[in-house]
Amino acid sequence: MSDRRTVRENGQTVTIREAFAEASSFLRAAGVQDAAGCAELLLMHLLGLDKTALLLRWSEPLAPGPEREAAWREMLRRKAAGEPVQYIIGEQEFYGLPFEVTPAVLIPRPETELLVEAVVRAGRGLWPDGAPLVADIGTGSGAIAVTAAVQCPSWSFAGSDISAAALEVARRNAARHGVTARINFVQGDLLMPFIERRVALDAVVSNPPYIAADELPGLQPEVRLHEPVTALVGGVDGLDPYRRLTEQLPQLPRMPRLVAFEYGQGQAPAIADMLGKAADWDELRIIPDLAGIDRHILAIRKK
Repeated sequence: MSDRRTVRENGQTVTIREAFAEASSFLRAAGVQDAAGCAELLLMHLLGLDKTALLLRWSEPLAPGPEREAAWREMLRRKAAGEPVQYIIGEQEFYGLPFEVTPAVLIPRPETELLVEAVVRAGRGLWPDGAPLVADIGTGSGAIAVTAAVQCPSWSFAGSDISAAALEVARRNAARHGVTARINFVQGDLLMPFIERRVALDAVVSNPPYIAADELPGLQPEVRLHEPVTALVGGVDGLDPYRRLTEQLPQLPRMPRLVAFEYGQGQAPAIADMLGKAADWDELRIIPDLAGIDRHILAIRKK
């Protein structure tokens, strides 16, 4: 990787533009998808700049120095080896907000933003003047709960996860966005922390693992080799978490008025059937993602 040094052998300093071009070429040769986008994100992180500032300083020197050079080379090495750029820079944007991510949590996806939108819209209709308690099950980075808390200042939230490491990330994200006082994170399996504590939830939202076990080898290496398997695979057919969640719902002190799930392609009929057996709902609403694929389901009781 000597051709990516911040100072060339002739003593000439490499500009930010040149560093970007060389990094893009290197990553492309390593088989990285969207090599240019990854190089840009890594440069922004290295220099502490947003995209606009990066472009304004395009022709400036990369600012040589052994520590910066070593950091730059290490980031490129990790990306070329297949590590998600979000884990390298430690961050992913979700709903316009920056979220810390580590290998302990799933990287938030754009389609999940639609789940947050749907929950907020439905919740405002169900509780126009109220303060519902919303539980985010399998909270991971806390992206769903934290984003909804930012959007709905009068609501209270809880987040459960079986992973202590994931909950630490979620707590830091809540603090980062000023909503710590309104989110109670608890460790436990799905709804069990709330069942055991007899907590009455008004709404339940979850983006649980929904990949079938035999589909794991076919996932992109970035996902399969780096993101937590427990946050990806939902059993033999990918539906185990939904079976358990819908079995646990009646064990709560009262049935929530709103339940919202994200799921995989083709899973909507089975999950709708599970929800229908768990309670009598006034509406089961299927919501497609931006590609037109059914991706979310909302179960609603109006009273």
